[in-house]
Amino acid sequence: MASPSRNLAFLLIFILHLIDSQIFAHSSTSSPPITRKRIIILTDPGLEIDEGDYDDDGFPPEVVTSQRSPRLSSVNHCQYDPCLENQEPCESLKARTGCMCPGKSGEDMVPHAPRIQALQPITEGENRGQIVVQWCAPNSAVSTYKVTIEGSEVTLFKENHRRALVRSLEVGTKVCVEAVNSAGTSSPTDFSCKRYERPESSDHKLLAGVIGGGVAFILILLIVAIVLCRRQMCRKAKRDSVVGS
Repeated sequence: MASPSRNLAFLLIFILHLIDSQIFAHSSTSSPPITRKRIIILTDPGLEIDEGDYDDDGFPPEVVTSQRSPRLSSVNHCQYDPCLENQEPCESLKARTGCMCPGKSGEDMVPHAPRIQALQPITEGENRGQIVVQWCAPNSAVSTYKVTIEGSEVTLFKENHRRALVRSLEVGTKVCVEAVNSAGTSSPTDFSCKRYERPESSDHKLLAGVIGGGVAFILILLIVAIVLCRRQMCRKAKRDSVVGS
């Protein structure tokens, strides 16, 4: 006959097994079934979902349509140079080709100041000695340009002009270009005014080149002479040392 301790051990094992089975059954019935969602990214809006793509629970997969950000089209700027004269206005180019003009203020605002490019003397022809004034238009509506010499002499030019021919100028004479419209006249600035400086002539450049070349040649001769003298001195010192020994 089995001992009481052995029977007690078997009874304890049976009770523990029964408790474990009850706990497992309760946890399996209380927790919801785990379903996996399938995500399909569609790049074609007309793509259809196949029946085989449905999951085990009979629900269709979650579909996310990809959205691509639209590409920014390159801006088509008008072929307009504010420093060239007698060219087609930018507004006309815009109306004809659909290009983009740089922003500028209107007729109801005082224009910005133009920018002087150069004061170039004429060296040949019937206008020899006169000065060509070149400027660039501002980003403003302009009806006329006014060229002043030392604040006294005034010459007007149309809005499509970018150069003017003025009299011969003394070195240091101040020339200004102002823009005018119905709202007023631009104020003089450092870049809309310029003092005339006589450019160096080709004869002066040639003379400077000849002088510079002559100085360089003399320096080369001096260096060669110094090197030869040192070599002669070294040779003489060696001969003297040999004779003395």
